[in-house]
Amino acid sequence: MEEFIEIDGDYGEGGGSLVRVALALSCLTQKPFRVKGIRKGRHQPGLKNQHVYGIKALKELCSAKTKGDFLGSTELEFAPDSIEPKNLTINIGTAGSITLVLQSVLLPLIFSGGKSALEIIGGTDTKWSPQLDYTREVFLSYIKEFADIEIRTIKRGYYPKGNGKISMTIDSKTKNYASGRISKFNLTEKRSILKICGCSHASNDLKKANVAERQAEAAMKIVEKEYNLNPEINIEYCQSDSTGSGITLWAISSNKSVLGSDCLGEIGKKSEIVGEEAAKNLIKEISSGAVIDSNMADQILPYLAIAKGSVKTSDITSHCKTNIYVIGKFLGEIFEVDEDDKIIRTL
Repeated sequence: MEEFIEIDGDYGEGGGSLVRVALALSCLTQKPFRVKGIRKGRHQPGLKNQHVYGIKALKELCSAKTKGDFLGSTELEFAPDSIEPKNLTINIGTAGSITLVLQSVLLPLIFSGGKSALEIIGGTDTKWSPQLDYTREVFLSYIKEFADIEIRTIKRGYYPKGNGKISMTIDSKTKNYASGRISKFNLTEKRSILKICGCSHASNDLKKANVAERQAEAAMKIVEKEYNLNPEINIEYCQSDSTGSGITLWAISSNKSVLGSDCLGEIGKKSEIVGEEAAKNLIKEISSGAVIDSNMADQILPYLAIAKGSVKTSDITSHCKTNIYVIGKFLGEIFEVDEDDKIIRTL
């Protein structure tokens, strides 16, 4: 067997993204890895539910051999075989983030060379993770050339019960990630904003309080004041096992790039503040001159490593630097970072 790639789980940001990116690239390159000190500095160290169920799905996808793939484990060995397109059902069992699970399983499925379907049960809109609408409207807009992907929201899942549900189809356009047939990313030149869209959502029990409308109206007021645009924000109420709300905004530019921002509702937090925070964060991203927002930057890095090119963001975050470290372990030192101009490019 090929020698294990050794990864320091406490490197940089030291969070779960390190494990997610390592899993995705291990499946893609068929290189085994070993990571120690997983989430070492966190209040509850080790693997969380979304990591464990992501690993289980990838074991099925890549016929991988593993050690340490259990809740709370601070060490993991993962040795994959070849990728095959599959239909997978993943039940996280908590409000663990569905969008974070996708960061592990989506990249291998995109290069599986066929059509796959996913059904994932868990948290659709939870803390410390992209909201589902952000993943669908912002993240997927950048990887359309890699595969045809559709996400359908069946049920929203908020903290603490989760139990949200999505279905997803991925129709891969290539099996060879190193083929060079994918166009380079060229996302460094800012263009004018054509329109701003959004989705303001809340559980049905918040309908009488007009929570989704209040979030949207607060966001629209700030955006309209800043730009000569009328935001198109959909209002959505949904069945959910827990009370919750959130809003995602995205700005579409003339070069088809998309900047995004989201904010979750919380107990004791006024709906107007939720909308205002999302709008102010979006305006901050637009005003920075970025072509991709700071949350998108670390998520796009594995795809940038494959397609090559360059991206300009608003901030080179600790998540970015951590993901660059992990990608280097599998694909070599291929990134150059311009801290002053906030540009990440491949060598």
